[in-house]
Amino acid sequence: MEPATVMSNTDFFADLAQAALSFRDSSKTRPKPDVVVNALLQAEKTAKQQKLTYPFASLSGNWRLCFATGTRKVRKRSGIILGKGFYMPKFSPAYISFDTLDTSINRGRISNKIQFGGFTLELSGLTQYIDKKNLLAFDFHTYEINLFNYKVYSGNVPGSKTNQSNFYDQKIGKLAFFAFFLITENFIAARGRGGGLALWIKE
Repeated sequence: MEPATVMSNTDFFADLAQAALSFRDSSKTRPKPDVVVNALLQAEKTAKQQKLTYPFASLSGNWRLCFATGTRKVRKRSGIILGKGFYMPKFSPAYISFDTLDTSINRGRISNKIQFGGFTLELSGLTQYIDKKNLLAFDFHTYEINLFNYKVYSGNVPGSKTNQSNFYDQKIGKLAFFAFFLITENFIAARGRGGGLALWIKE
């Protein structure tokens, strides 16, 4: 049975699907942020209990950040303090893309792009996927700034823990990562190393 099928008949899956749908189509009713946070936590708990795993190739593509939480305020769940969840503003879209270059050894590339008006900042780097844990470790190595599709500047990301030549020599525990607990054709969800939760929709 496909991992997402295990969750598909649950209330929390329906809440996440509705959150994704309403973000894409503003005419649809959005679930309240606390409902989405609880749905994410339930999905994460179920994935751990059922020991669900997802193939690296299922992450391939471009995903738009739909919903996120911080980790500083109010709500305590799963041993950390989560901030209040919020839907991302439509006027400043943020995207994450995964290119699964070699699925045989679970290696690929990642890019993170943020837009504001005609301004775009894009970070790019390498990834390593641990399929038994649904964990995608990564580091950003280069960045590019564009203004109305014109490249203004590009260079190496300052402060990166690795570079493109030694990334795969590093221990996973020292890298940034996303621990994915739900991957479908239309949306994905993960917990970041800092403890926050995020939901992306397929672009």
